Amino acid sequence: MDISMEAPPRLKGHVVAVPFPTRGHVNPMMNLCKFLASRAANVIITFVVTEEWHGYIESYTKPHNIRYATIPNVIPLENQILDDIFRFSKAIVTKMRDAFEQLLDQLDLPVTAIVADVELVWPTAVAKRRNIPVALLWTMSASFFGTYLQLDVLAPGRSSAADLLDEEAEHVLGITSSQLTDIRKLLRELDPKVLNIGLDCIPEIAKTDYLLLNTVQELEAEHINHLKAKFRFHVYPMGPAIPFLELEPPKDSSTTNFDHITKWLDSQPNLSVIYISVGSFLSMSRPQMEELASALKTSGIRFLWACRSDSEWLKEKCGDRGLVVAWCDQLKVLCHDSIAGFWSHCGWNSILEACFAGVPILGFPIFLDQFSNCRLIAEEWKNGWMVGGERSEDFVTKEEILNVVKKVMDHGNKEGKKIRDRAKQLKALFEIGSSSLHLNLHAFVQDILGV
Repeated sequence: MDISMEAPPRLKGHVVAVPFPTRGHVNPMMNLCKFLASRAANVIITFVVTEEWHGYIESYTKPHNIRYATIPNVIPLENQILDDIFRFSKAIVTKMRDAFEQLLDQLDLPVTAIVADVELVWPTAVAKRRNIPVALLWTMSASFFGTYLQLDVLAPGRSSAADLLDEEAEHVLGITSSQLTDIRKLLRELDPKVLNIGLDCIPEIAKTDYLLLNTVQELEAEHINHLKAKFRFHVYPMGPAIPFLELEPPKDSSTTNFDHITKWLDSQPNLSVIYISVGSFLSMSRPQMEELASALKTSGIRFLWACRSDSEWLKEKCGDRGLVVAWCDQLKVLCHDSIAGFWSHCGWNSILEACFAGVPILGFPIFLDQFSNCRLIAEEWKNGWMVGGERSEDFVTKEEILNVVKKVMDHGNKEGKKIRDRAKQLKALFEIGSSSLHLNLHAFVQDILGV
């Protein structure tokens, strides 16, 4: 446990940050902490993770005023999560809280504020018992947060709530057809026991002091404004909580694991490469991967495919027009001039990075909020297409893949041009949104820390 940092002489505060222990939550929490650290250099941030997660992130570049503290591996390891999601969820609620409280008692500095992931469920109660201000971070879209709130209202019995959602529900209950689609999917596809634990966080949200959203005001203004009107506490959009602070090249001349990818991208023509990544948690099926690989090989289109578990196998399947890697710095890839499109699982962090970079998205959703995110892309923002269907088991054929990939890669295609133009508009919107992030960050630090 790294808690030996010497306090600065004019210490103004000590923030303890605790993310939900999966990559899609740890990364935005870390990026948010980097924002806070850059805004308040005389504040120390203690970032709390399990011993396993400390091993994953200890090499991250971070400001001097962020330090790590660890709790034991009281939850299943990352490679065991999918074996029993209920066991993982239950351990977070029943075992992680006690370990976190023990750590709080051992810290060398008084805690000024706690910033925690909404889905942990227990941080608000811990903070209130200790009379510490607490801010909760929602790492998905504001749109999906609204759906989650509706789900809690509609599901008093939760496991049987799907029976209530008939075709008239959207008129009777005053919810949109998209929300209804998402609610049905969650109720029918999630294990009711897992869903029950997930929904337990909603009553705790009402007790928080601040709600932080990993989104951009200009991107989801209607949904954010609705939440601001709903809650008595401050709601701050703090996105995009992506690593754009690290986009500048390092000042030293040391090489990194990313160098060979950069060199390959540098050797490709502008807007000639499709980047493929389907996340780090769930992936597409092996037959679907083969279909995509076959389509790429047939098309002759240049590609960069990041696939942690099957990279060696894919190298044999995809042909020699591209590069298959186990890992890459995704935001740097998306911001490279050679990238023309992004085949994505539509995880929220990936969506924000693509919008920031102005890259069209080919959405292949797999789980949870990814279907909702993909509909935002295809129907509301119009900066991409839905390639996959409305169900995780839908199979996309080689012909369908070739059709949509050619649209985004063919610069003479009219439909593709509309998508590319819209992606550029969203990039410009994110540039405007940087001022909103700065203002919200300033206001939040003033509110919670008084600095």
